[in-house]
Amino acid sequence: MKDKDTPLQDAGINTRLSHIGYSPSDYHGFVNPPVVRASTVLFPNARTMETHDQKYTYGTRGTPTTDALCEAMDELEGSAGTVIVPSGLAAVTIPFLAFLSAGDHALVVDSVYGPTRFFCDTMLKRLGVEVDYYDPLVGAGIEQLIKPNTKLVHTEAPGSNTFEMQDISAISAAAHRHGCVVTMDNTWATPLYFKPLDHGVDISIHAATKYPAGHSDILMGTVSANAAHWKQLLDTHGQLGICGAPDDAYQVLRGLRTMGVRLERHQQSALAVAEWLEGREEVARVLHPALPSFPSHAIWKRDFKGSSGIFSFVLAVDSPEKFKAKAHAFLDALRIFGLGYSWGGFESLALHVSLKDRRVTKAPTEGPVLRLQIGLEDVADIKADIEKGFAAAKEV
Repeated sequence: MKDKDTPLQDAGINTRLSHIGYSPSDYHGFVNPPVVRASTVLFPNARTMETHDQKYTYGTRGTPTTDALCEAMDELEGSAGTVIVPSGLAAVTIPFLAFLSAGDHALVVDSVYGPTRFFCDTMLKRLGVEVDYYDPLVGAGIEQLIKPNTKLVHTEAPGSNTFEMQDISAISAAAHRHGCVVTMDNTWATPLYFKPLDHGVDISIHAATKYPAGHSDILMGTVSANAAHWKQLLDTHGQLGICGAPDDAYQVLRGLRTMGVRLERHQQSALAVAEWLEGREEVARVLHPALPSFPSHAIWKRDFKGSSGIFSFVLAVDSPEKFKAKAHAFLDALRIFGLGYSWGGFESLALHVSLKDRRVTKAPTEGPVLRLQIGLEDVADIKADIEKGFAAAKEV
């Protein structure tokens, strides 16, 4: 149901999530959009075929189903346009390919998502793009790192696994003074808790695999651009032919309807567990930006409307040679938590974080870093499961 037809502009977020991106009146009143699968699209005559003077021309350029999701994301992001792609990693790499050329330089935050770093160190390097990694806490000081050939600054807040906050507005302002494009991976907060384009970011990136889909069964990414950068992003998306499938788009759009209430639950449970962990002797420190004890908490409090369900903690271990053994013992004792990658689904997950790829920021030295995705289970059961982990680690 579109804003032009209903008073959604001033409605609450859950009301908007229930209606954005699709108008039932367009399809005989059915509440959910139909899944339109397409490769070939027919034209009424040769002239229209030559000029492409119709809304849909080929499956890679979108269908009513994929457009419904794109429109919903534009409503949430405040963007000029959105493209959908098959994964969160593709959502990062397509803007890089759109705005970087051989001989260019890019600045990428050192707490970046690991596969993004791997893409930069392999594919971008092979294509002749120079990449430097910067301290996530650099703020306006990033201006000192910008070179004459710097074309793109990539941000991610909070950072992967260690959750450092970035001053996105200050970084964006400095980058724009030098004509750089600013991209941001905003998967952790979603547009509900942080809107990158309102803070100067040009391209907002999400792994819709996580909270938008919400059920650990879909891979998808979204890339949303402001008006100045939309055409170049769209052209690159079309040239690469990397498009999201209509069936997956339908499932993500369906997940969006409940994302608000799910995020509230994830947030409440994760904060309850994080605060509890702060009081445990087995824990050296908790890495959660919504905790007042977190070093960059002030930035989170100033800029973000909420927090999601994923954070890390440092297991207190007195000898480095026992880091891995105790981390593995903790993880192997868990029964409610699954051991798996990704997050944003209904189930709790845990993993032992590797920070060996960091170039600028240092890994915690007090013990191994364990990342927790707090799912929709009852908090008492989650805590009891973590207790099992602590008991097992103690025995090593």
